[in-house]
Amino acid sequence: MDLQSALLMLLALGAGAVVKGATGMGLPLVALPVLTAVFGLQHAVGLMTIPLIVTNAWQVWRFRAEAETPRMAFMPWFLVGGALGIMLGTWALTSLPERLLVLGLGVILLAYVGLRLVTPHWSLNLAMAKRFGPLAGLGGGTLQGATGISAPIGVTFIHAMGLERAAHVYAVSAMFLLFSVVQLPALFVAGVMQPLWLLQGLLALVPILVFMPIGQWASGKLSRKAFDRMILVFLGVIGVKMVLGL
Repeated sequence: MDLQSALLMLLALGAGAVVKGATGMGLPLVALPVLTAVFGLQHAVGLMTIPLIVTNAWQVWRFRAEAETPRMAFMPWFLVGGALGIMLGTWALTSLPERLLVLGLGVILLAYVGLRLVTPHWSLNLAMAKRFGPLAGLGGGTLQGATGISAPIGVTFIHAMGLERAAHVYAVSAMFLLFSVVQLPALFVAGVMQPLWLLQGLLALVPILVFMPIGQWASGKLSRKAFDRMILVFLGVIGVKMVLGL
């Protein structure tokens, strides 16, 4: 890895870690598009697996009390659907042209930004969440397996339930953790994962663990609305770049 690539990797992971520290999510959404532009999609997905497992395992443990709340009743089948989707998405990662997947990821990012701007207050009740949870999990898992990012489907679904912050962080962290744990062996079986990428993933934990506390500090200085808008602007720019192939 040359110095320029290493610096871009550091900046992408640092920015993603700041967002995750402030909001409890956002590491792959922010870091992976940049890493994809530098290393290619398969490399970026493989590199991010270990950081996602470690950071989300910590958040699941931190907010574990939320697992007993009634609004988490949708989670088991949501996660089952996600595990099946990972397998389908990993096949797409190895079988479909990278440009098509990157274009699809860019379109999904822009759709996610548009949805957040148009319907910021829409709420999904528990009955609907239990009914559509397996389909949302399948979609999120497929997206995770194919592009390394499940948030445009998975996080949007969970966010629509209007959960309190602790419950929201627990739910999205449990989703990311399961998706990453299933994705790791799937990448090996598919012949995608390389040992060097695992080593890079372990090294990536250093800037992530350094910058996450900065995000936690920053979240107390900015309103959630202002910070959320900043994230959406960044994602919109990255989405346009990926769609246009710049």
